[in-house]
Amino acid sequence: MELFAAMERDDYEELLFCQDKASGLKAIIAIHDTTLGPALGGTRMWTYATEEEAIVDALRLAKGMTYKNAISGLNLGGGKTVIIGDPKKDKNEAMLRAFGRYIQGLNGRYITAEDVGTTEEDMNIIYQETDYVTGTSPSYGSSGNPSPATAYGVYMGMKAAAKVAFGSDLLEGKTVAVQGVGNVAYTLCKYLHEEGAQLIVTDINKEAVNRAVEAFGATAVDPADIVGVNCDIYAPCALGATINDVSLPLLKAKVVAGAANNQLKEPRHGDTLHQMGIVYAPDYVINAGGVINIADELNGYNKERALKQVAKIYDSITRVLEISRTNGIPSYAAADHLAQERIASIQNSRSTFLQNENHALSRRNLRG
Repeated sequence: MELFAAMERDDYEELLFCQDKASGLKAIIAIHDTTLGPALGGTRMWTYATEEEAIVDALRLAKGMTYKNAISGLNLGGGKTVIIGDPKKDKNEAMLRAFGRYIQGLNGRYITAEDVGTTEEDMNIIYQETDYVTGTSPSYGSSGNPSPATAYGVYMGMKAAAKVAFGSDLLEGKTVAVQGVGNVAYTLCKYLHEEGAQLIVTDINKEAVNRAVEAFGATAVDPADIVGVNCDIYAPCALGATINDVSLPLLKAKVVAGAANNQLKEPRHGDTLHQMGIVYAPDYVINAGGVINIADELNGYNKERALKQVAKIYDSITRVLEISRTNGIPSYAAADHLAQERIASIQNSRSTFLQNENHALSRRNLRG
Protein backbone atom coordinates (compact mmCIF):
# COMPACT_ATOMS: atom_id res chain seq x y z
CA MET A 1 0.00 0.00 0.00
CA GLU A 2 1.36 3.41 -0.99
CA LEU A 3 0.58 5.42 2.13
CA PHE A 4 1.22 8.92 0.83
CA ALA A 5 -0.82 8.23 -2.30
CA ALA A 6 -3.70 7.04 -0.11
CA MET A 7 -3.44 10.16 2.04
CA GLU A 8 -3.18 12.51 -0.92
CA ARG A 9 -6.28 11.03 -2.53
CA ASP A 10 -8.59 12.58 0.07
CA ASP A 11 -6.09 15.09 1.50
CA TYR A 12 -5.46 13.56 4.93
CA GLU A 13 -3.30 15.60 7.29
CA GLU A 14 -1.70 12.94 9.45
CA LEU A 15 -1.41 9.19 9.97
CA LEU A 16 0.19 8.10 13.23
CA PHE A 17 1.29 4.56 14.10
CA CYS A 18 1.45 3.81 17.83
CA GLN A 19 2.91 0.68 19.42
CA ASP A 20 3.75 -0.44 22.92
CA LYS A 21 5.39 -3.86 23.01
CA ALA A 22 4.81 -4.48 26.73
CA SER A 23 1.01 -4.03 26.53
CA GLY A 24 0.49 -5.23 22.98
CA LEU A 25 -0.77 -1.87 21.71
CA LYS A 26 -0.92 -1.52 17.94
CA ALA A 27 -2.93 1.56 17.07
CA ILE A 28 -3.41 3.81 14.05
CA ILE A 29 -4.61 7.39 14.48
CA ALA A 30 -5.85 9.05 11.29
CA ILE A 31 -6.46 12.80 11.22
CA HIS A 32 -8.30 13.84 8.08
CA ASP A 33 -9.04 17.56 8.35
CA THR A 34 -8.76 20.14 11.14
CA THR A 35 -10.05 23.18 9.24
CA LEU A 36 -13.03 23.57 11.56
CA GLY A 37 -11.18 22.64 14.76
CA PRO A 38 -9.40 19.74 16.46
CA ALA A 39 -10.22 16.30 15.09
CA LEU A 40 -12.83 14.42 17.10
CA GLY A 41 -13.52 10.74 16.50
CA GLY A 42 -13.79 7.52 18.44
CA THR A 43 -11.41 4.63 19.05
CA ARG A 44 -12.39 1.34 17.45
CA MET A 45 -10.81 -1.99 18.50
CA TRP A 46 -11.19 -4.78 15.97
CA THR A 47 -9.55 -8.01 14.78
CA TYR A 48 -8.42 -6.83 11.37
CA ALA A 49 -7.21 -9.51 9.00
CA THR A 50 -4.25 -7.40 7.86
CA GLU A 51 -2.53 -4.16 8.86
CA GLU A 52 -3.51 -2.67 5.50
CA GLU A 53 -7.17 -3.37 6.26
CA ALA A 54 -6.79 -1.50 9.55
CA ILE A 55 -5.17 1.49 7.84
CA VAL A 56 -7.91 1.66 5.22
CA ASP A 57 -10.58 1.53 7.93
CA ALA A 58 -8.92 4.29 9.95
CA LEU A 59 -8.65 6.56 6.92
CA ARG A 60 -12.23 5.90 5.81
CA LEU A 61 -13.67 6.49 9.27
CA ALA A 62 -11.63 9.67 9.81
CA LYS A 63 -12.94 11.24 6.62
CA GLY A 64 -16.47 10.27 7.63
CA MET A 65 -16.00 12.11 10.94
CA THR A 66 -14.88 15.27 9.10
CA TYR A 67 -18.13 15.29 7.14
CA LYS A 68 -20.25 14.32 10.14
CA ASN A 69 -18.84 17.08 12.33
CA ALA A 70 -19.02 19.66 9.55
CA ILE A 71 -22.63 19.05 8.59
CA SER A 72 -23.64 18.94 12.26
CA GLY A 73 -22.39 22.50 12.70
CA LEU A 74 -19.63 21.48 15.12
CA ASN A 75 -16.38 23.42 15.29
CA LEU A 76 -14.45 20.17 15.02
CA GLY A 77 -12.50 18.30 12.40
CA GLY A 78 -12.42 14.59 11.70
CA GLY A 79 -10.19 11.85 13.03
CA LYS A 80 -10.38 8.23 14.08
CA THR A 81 -8.33 5.55 15.81
CA VAL A 82 -8.29 1.82 15.22
CA ILE A 83 -6.58 -0.54 17.65
CA ILE A 84 -5.68 -3.91 16.18
CA GLY A 85 -6.78 -6.75 18.45
CA ASP A 86 -9.69 -8.66 19.95
CA PRO A 87 -11.37 -6.37 22.51
CA LYS A 88 -12.56 -9.40 24.48
CA LYS A 89 -9.09 -10.97 24.76
CA ASP A 90 -6.35 -8.45 24.07
CA LYS A 91 -7.53 -5.25 25.75
CA ASN A 92 -5.85 -4.29 29.03
CA GLU A 93 -5.28 -1.26 31.24
CA ALA A 94 -1.64 -0.82 30.26
CA MET A 95 -2.61 -0.78 26.57
CA LEU A 96 -5.26 1.89 27.06
CA ARG A 97 -2.99 4.04 29.20
CA ALA A 98 -0.18 3.78 26.65
CA PHE A 99 -2.65 4.84 23.98
CA GLY A 100 -3.74 7.77 26.16
CA ARG A 101 -0.14 8.98 26.30
CA TYR A 102 0.03 9.02 22.51
CA ILE A 103 -3.12 11.13 22.40
CA GLN A 104 -1.68 13.53 24.97
CA GLY A 105 1.39 13.91 22.79
CA LEU A 106 -0.77 15.32 19.99
CA ASN A 107 -1.51 18.34 22.22
CA GLY A 108 -5.20 18.57 21.38
CA ARG A 109 -5.08 17.99 17.61
CA TYR A 110 -7.12 14.83 18.21
CA ILE A 111 -9.82 14.08 20.78
CA THR A 112 -11.09 10.53 21.16
CA ALA A 113 -14.24 8.78 22.39
CA GLU A 114 -15.67 5.26 22.51
CA ASP A 115 -16.53 3.30 19.40
CA VAL A 116 -16.96 -0.34 18.37
CA GLY A 117 -14.94 -2.51 20.73
CA THR A 118 -14.36 0.19 23.35
CA THR A 119 -16.47 1.32 26.30
CA GLU A 120 -17.13 4.12 28.73
CA GLU A 121 -14.88 2.32 31.22
CA ASP A 122 -12.08 2.26 28.64
CA MET A 123 -12.40 6.02 28.21
CA ASN A 124 -12.06 6.38 31.99
CA ILE A 125 -8.72 4.57 31.80
CA ILE A 126 -7.51 6.66 28.85
CA TYR A 127 -8.51 9.76 30.83
CA GLN A 128 -5.82 8.90 33.39
CA GLU A 129 -3.21 9.83 30.77
CA THR A 130 -4.84 12.58 28.71
CA ASP A 131 -7.40 15.38 28.89
CA TYR A 132 -8.31 14.83 25.23
CA VAL A 133 -10.98 12.16 25.68
CA THR A 134 -14.78 12.36 25.84
CA GLY A 135 -17.51 9.89 26.77
CA THR A 136 -16.09 9.12 30.18
CA SER A 137 -18.36 8.33 33.13
CA PRO A 138 -20.67 11.08 34.44
CA SER A 139 -18.67 11.03 37.69
CA TYR A 140 -15.91 12.71 35.68
CA GLY A 141 -18.31 15.43 34.58
CA SER A 142 -18.89 13.73 31.26
CA SER A 143 -21.97 12.55 29.36
CA GLY A 144 -21.37 8.81 29.63
CA ASN A 145 -22.63 6.37 27.01
CA PRO A 146 -23.54 8.29 23.81
CA SER A 147 -25.96 5.60 22.56
CA PRO A 148 -29.17 7.26 23.85
CA ALA A 149 -28.27 10.53 22.11
CA THR A 150 -27.47 8.68 18.88
CA ALA A 151 -30.84 6.92 19.04
CA TYR A 152 -32.70 10.18 19.65
CA GLY A 153 -31.01 11.78 16.65
CA VAL A 154 -31.87 8.83 14.41
CA TYR A 155 -35.48 9.05 15.59
CA MET A 156 -35.67 12.77 14.76
CA GLY A 157 -33.99 12.25 11.40
CA MET A 158 -36.35 9.40 10.58
CA LYS A 159 -39.32 11.65 11.25
CA ALA A 160 -37.90 14.28 8.89
CA ALA A 161 -37.40 11.67 6.16
CA ALA A 162 -40.92 10.33 6.72
CA LYS A 163 -42.35 13.81 6.20
CA VAL A 164 -40.73 13.99 2.77
CA ALA A 165 -41.83 10.48 1.80
CA PHE A 166 -45.32 10.39 3.28
CA GLY A 167 -46.30 14.04 3.75
CA SER A 168 -46.29 13.77 7.55
CA ASP A 169 -43.63 13.14 10.16
CA LEU A 170 -46.02 11.11 12.29
CA LEU A 171 -44.78 7.53 12.61
CA GLU A 172 -47.90 6.12 14.25
CA GLY A 173 -49.09 3.17 12.18
CA LYS A 174 -45.92 3.03 10.11
CA THR A 175 -44.03 -0.27 9.90
CA VAL A 176 -40.32 0.04 10.59
CA ALA A 177 -37.90 -2.82 9.87
CA VAL A 178 -34.92 -2.52 12.21
CA GLN A 179 -31.79 -4.45 11.30
CA GLY A 180 -29.79 -4.97 14.49
CA VAL A 181 -31.14 -4.20 17.96
CA GLY A 182 -28.06 -3.28 19.95
CA ASN A 183 -27.88 -0.39 22.40
CA VAL A 184 -28.68 2.38 19.91
CA ALA A 185 -31.36 0.48 18.03
CA TYR A 186 -33.09 -0.73 21.20
CA THR A 187 -33.54 2.87 22.36
CA LEU A 188 -34.68 3.83 18.86
CA CYS A 189 -37.28 1.04 19.02
CA LYS A 190 -38.48 2.48 22.31
CA TYR A 191 -39.11 5.88 20.70
CA LEU A 192 -40.86 4.27 17.74
CA HIS A 193 -43.01 2.02 19.93
CA GLU A 194 -44.08 4.94 22.10
CA GLU A 195 -45.25 6.80 18.98
CA GLY A 196 -47.24 3.81 17.79
CA ALA A 197 -45.06 2.40 15.03
CA GLN A 198 -45.11 -1.31 14.24
CA LEU A 199 -41.70 -2.95 14.54
CA ILE A 200 -40.03 -5.78 12.67
CA VAL A 201 -36.62 -6.64 14.11
CA THR A 202 -33.66 -8.90 13.53
CA ASP A 203 -30.20 -9.47 15.00
CA ILE A 204 -27.65 -12.27 15.09
CA ASN A 205 -27.97 -11.99 18.89
CA LYS A 206 -31.16 -13.88 19.74
CA GLU A 207 -31.31 -12.38 23.25
CA ALA A 208 -31.40 -8.86 21.77
CA VAL A 209 -34.23 -9.88 19.47
CA ASN A 210 -36.22 -11.48 22.30
CA ARG A 211 -35.80 -8.36 24.43
CA ALA A 212 -37.28 -6.17 21.66
CA VAL A 213 -40.13 -8.63 21.05
CA GLU A 214 -41.05 -8.69 24.74
CA ALA A 215 -40.69 -4.95 25.35
CA PHE A 216 -42.26 -3.57 22.17
CA GLY A 217 -44.37 -6.37 20.69
CA ALA A 218 -42.00 -6.47 17.71
CA THR A 219 -42.13 -9.18 15.07
CA ALA A 220 -38.88 -11.11 14.73
CA VAL A 221 -37.52 -12.28 11.36
CA ASP A 222 -34.38 -14.03 10.20
CA PRO A 223 -31.43 -11.68 9.47
CA ALA A 224 -31.45 -12.77 5.83
CA ASP A 225 -35.09 -11.66 5.42
CA ILE A 226 -35.15 -8.20 7.00
CA VAL A 227 -34.35 -6.18 3.86
CA GLY A 228 -37.19 -7.67 1.86
CA VAL A 229 -40.02 -7.44 4.40
CA ASN A 230 -43.09 -5.31 3.71
CA CYS A 231 -42.45 -2.08 5.57
CA ASP A 232 -42.57 1.69 5.25
CA ILE A 233 -39.11 2.39 6.68
CA TYR A 234 -35.97 0.28 6.63
CA ALA A 235 -33.61 1.13 9.51
CA PRO A 236 -30.14 -0.40 9.13
CA CYS A 237 -28.62 -0.28 12.62
CA ALA A 238 -25.93 -2.96 12.51
CA LEU A 239 -23.22 -3.56 9.92
CA GLY A 240 -22.54 -1.19 7.05
CA ALA A 241 -22.95 -1.80 3.31
CA THR A 242 -26.43 -3.32 3.60
CA ILE A 243 -27.58 -1.18 0.66
CA ASN A 244 -25.98 -3.08 -2.20
CA ASP A 245 -26.62 -4.90 -5.46
CA VAL A 246 -28.24 -7.84 -3.67
CA SER A 247 -30.50 -5.90 -1.29
CA LEU A 248 -31.73 -3.11 -3.56
CA PRO A 249 -34.02 -5.28 -5.73
CA LEU A 250 -35.58 -6.70 -2.52
CA LEU A 251 -36.21 -3.37 -0.81
CA LYS A 252 -39.89 -2.49 -0.38
CA ALA A 253 -39.50 0.45 2.00
CA LYS A 254 -40.07 4.05 0.90
CA VAL A 255 -37.52 5.37 3.42
CA VAL A 256 -34.05 4.21 4.46
CA ALA A 257 -33.09 5.78 7.79
CA GLY A 258 -30.95 4.06 10.40
CA ALA A 259 -28.02 4.27 12.79
CA ALA A 260 -25.43 2.17 10.93
CA ASN A 261 -22.30 3.74 9.45
CA ASN A 262 -21.46 3.41 5.75
CA GLN A 263 -24.88 2.06 4.78
CA LEU A 264 -24.17 2.36 1.06
CA LYS A 265 -21.72 -0.27 -0.13
CA GLU A 266 -20.71 2.11 -2.91
CA PRO A 267 -21.87 5.63 -3.85
CA ARG A 268 -23.63 4.23 -6.91
CA HIS A 269 -26.04 2.43 -4.60
CA GLY A 270 -27.14 5.85 -3.34
CA ASP A 271 -27.70 6.82 -6.96
CA THR A 272 -29.94 3.76 -7.36
CA LEU A 273 -31.97 4.65 -4.26
CA HIS A 274 -32.52 8.10 -5.73
CA GLN A 275 -33.61 6.64 -9.07
CA MET A 276 -36.02 4.29 -7.28
CA GLY A 277 -37.65 7.23 -5.50
CA ILE A 278 -36.64 5.94 -2.06
CA VAL A 279 -35.90 8.65 0.51
CA TYR A 280 -32.46 8.03 1.99
CA ALA A 281 -31.35 9.84 5.15
CA PRO A 282 -27.54 9.92 4.76
CA ASP A 283 -25.95 7.91 7.55
CA TYR A 284 -23.40 10.40 8.84
CA VAL A 285 -26.10 13.08 9.10
CA ILE A 286 -28.76 11.03 10.86
CA ASN A 287 -26.45 9.16 13.25
CA ALA A 288 -24.53 12.24 14.44
CA GLY A 289 -26.38 12.47 17.77
CA GLY A 290 -23.62 10.73 19.69
CA VAL A 291 -20.86 13.01 18.49
CA ILE A 292 -23.01 16.11 18.98
CA ASN A 293 -23.65 14.96 22.54
CA ILE A 294 -20.02 14.32 23.42
CA ALA A 295 -18.90 17.53 21.69
CA ASP A 296 -20.96 19.39 24.27
CA GLU A 297 -18.55 18.08 26.91
CA LEU A 298 -15.92 20.43 25.51
CA ASN A 299 -18.04 23.32 26.82
CA GLY A 300 -18.86 21.72 30.18
CA TYR A 301 -21.57 19.13 29.61
CA ASN A 302 -25.21 20.19 29.83
CA LYS A 303 -27.64 17.42 28.87
CA GLU A 304 -30.56 19.67 28.01
CA ARG A 305 -28.41 21.86 25.77
CA ALA A 306 -26.86 18.82 24.11
CA LEU A 307 -30.20 17.16 23.31
CA LYS A 308 -31.53 20.41 21.84
CA GLN A 309 -28.62 20.28 19.42
CA VAL A 310 -29.24 16.60 18.69
CA ALA A 311 -32.89 17.40 17.87
CA LYS A 312 -31.66 19.67 15.08
CA ILE A 313 -30.79 16.55 13.09
CA TYR A 314 -34.42 16.85 11.98
CA ASP A 315 -33.55 20.18 10.35
CA SER A 316 -30.31 18.83 8.88
CA ILE A 317 -32.06 15.91 7.19
CA THR A 318 -34.81 18.24 5.95
CA ARG A 319 -32.23 20.55 4.41
CA VAL A 320 -30.29 17.72 2.77
CA LEU A 321 -33.45 16.24 1.25
CA GLU A 322 -34.58 19.65 0.03
CA ILE A 323 -31.26 20.17 -1.78
CA SER A 324 -31.57 16.67 -3.20
CA ARG A 325 -35.06 17.42 -4.55
CA THR A 326 -34.28 20.91 -5.84
CA ASN A 327 -31.09 19.93 -7.65
CA GLY A 328 -32.15 16.45 -8.69
CA ILE A 329 -29.17 14.81 -7.01
CA PRO A 330 -28.95 11.83 -4.61
CA SER A 331 -29.23 12.76 -0.95
CA TYR A 332 -25.76 11.42 -0.10
CA ALA A 333 -24.31 13.83 -2.68
CA ALA A 334 -26.36 16.69 -1.22
CA ALA A 335 -24.99 15.93 2.24
CA ASP A 336 -21.41 15.78 0.94
CA HIS A 337 -21.93 19.13 -0.77
CA LEU A 338 -23.13 20.79 2.43
CA ALA A 339 -20.19 19.45 4.44
CA GLN A 340 -17.64 20.41 1.79
CA GLU A 341 -19.20 23.85 1.43
CA ARG A 342 -18.82 24.63 5.13
CA ILE A 343 -15.19 23.49 5.21
CA ALA A 344 -14.37 25.43 2.04
CA SER A 345 -15.93 28.61 3.40
CA ILE A 346 -13.62 28.53 6.43
CA GLN A 347 -10.60 27.70 4.28
CA ASN A 348 -11.40 30.62 1.98
CA SER A 349 -11.88 33.08 4.84
CA ARG A 350 -8.54 32.04 6.33
CA SER A 351 -6.84 32.39 2.97
CA THR A 352 -8.29 35.88 2.49
CA PHE A 353 -7.22 36.91 5.98
CA LEU A 354 -3.66 35.67 5.42
CA GLN A 355 -3.48 37.43 2.05
CA ASN A 356 -4.60 40.70 3.64
CA GLU A 357 -2.10 40.28 6.48
CA ASN A 358 0.72 39.59 4.03
CA HIS A 359 -0.28 42.56 1.88
CA ALA A 360 -0.31 44.86 4.91
CA LEU A 361 3.08 43.53 6.02
CA SER A 362 4.53 44.13 2.55
CA ARG A 363 3.26 47.73 2.55
CA ARG A 364 4.82 48.35 5.96
CA ASN A 365 8.14 46.91 4.77
CA LEU A 366 8.09 49.10 1.64
CA ARG A 367 7.56 52.18 3.78
CA GLY A 368 10.63 51.15 5.67
